Amino acid sequence: MQLQEWYRETDSFDWKGNQIIYKIHSNDKPWLLLIHGFPTSSYDWCKIWQPLSQRFSLIALDMLGFGYSDKPNPFPYSIMQQADLIEDLLQHLKISDCHIIAHDYGDTVAQELITRYNEGKGINLKSACLLNGGIFPESHHPLPIQKMLMSPIGFLLSKLLNQKKFEKSFSQIFGPDTMLTDEELDVYWQIVSRNNGHRIAHLIIRYMKERVKNRERWVGALQNFNQPLGLINGLVDPISGQVMVDRYKEIISTENIWTMDRIGHYPQVEDPEELMKCYWKFLNRYLKDVK
Repeated sequence: MQLQEWYRETDSFDWKGNQIIYKIHSNDKPWLLLIHGFPTSSYDWCKIWQPLSQRFSLIALDMLGFGYSDKPNPFPYSIMQQADLIEDLLQHLKISDCHIIAHDYGDTVAQELITRYNEGKGINLKSACLLNGGIFPESHHPLPIQKMLMSPIGFLLSKLLNQKKFEKSFSQIFGPDTMLTDEELDVYWQIVSRNNGHRIAHLIIRYMKERVKNRERWVGALQNFNQPLGLINGLVDPISGQVMVDRYKEIISTENIWTMDRIGHYPQVEDPEELMKCYWKFLNRYLKDVK
């Protein structure tokens, strides 16, 4: 699906003076919330949107600072704030319960939503499936550019970031057989740089420090979640690949894990058909009501 086609049928939601873009597919089926990662947008889900719509009503948003949503600068971006945004959007749409698929940065947002669910607050969650992400800070290996963005000179790097530098770093996280084409890399640069979004990378990436600060809260959320929880992971991801799966087995569960051997950080982009096979297995094992 082309970028323009994806965003052609979207709606906007005013959140504290900022316009948030979201895409929705509504039918009589249960709701599934799709939470994207850093530094991209809801467009990450375009290859699996149609097959998911066979069994779900769908909602995906560009979180604040991402994609086609507003990107205020300066702004104190945080995971807590993105969770607030999602809760407010779902309340606006009168959606009280949903399933979740999340990826990367979105995993951490999902962990905060799960924490609130465990506390008897927020969204009534029916299941959660996490794709490659830094759910355990001790097993997360950020790229050099991410480390630099988190450093005291991160604001300078944001100013110097351009398409060539972005594409070089972004290409490093894909599998050897599933590298993006030049045209696809250009599309992702359009998403990241829209409304000068690349100039706030050093602000958004503070979430990595939030992960460390809230490690017990967010890891505990997964340990205490009483609904079906799954993990689908591309193993050759240099950021959160095999080492993340190993840690998940140690402290969360050895069950409900599906791995993709030669896939990198973006399984839903790199091999959407295989990802859907994994997700259907998860659904069929636990969610008999999702037909």
